[in-house]
Amino acid sequence: MKKDIHPAVREVIYQDTVSGAQYKVLSAIKTEAKVTVEGKEYPLVKTDVSAASHPFYTGQQRILDTAGRVEKFGNKYGGKSSLTSLLKKKV
Repeated sequence: MKKDIHPAVREVIYQDTVSGAQYKVLSAIKTEAKVTVEGKEYPLVKTDVSAASHPFYTGQQRILDTAGRVEKFGNKYGGKSSLTSLLKKKV
């Protein structure tokens, strides 16, 4: 292998922001955040989803508020009138 072309690999803590679970893994990711675990300081990477919070692994299904999202979109980009008027015209 050529020297000085591979990134430095080190132990990094990945923390799930939803559940707070932490995993120590080898990674080459660059981060400025630090965390102390068991008296040793590690670089910290925060993730949104991990095995501790993903519905496939936990068996818990999350229900999204799709109606609220549609209303928000309608209010932001044309109000209720654009969506409602299209539906009323077809009837």
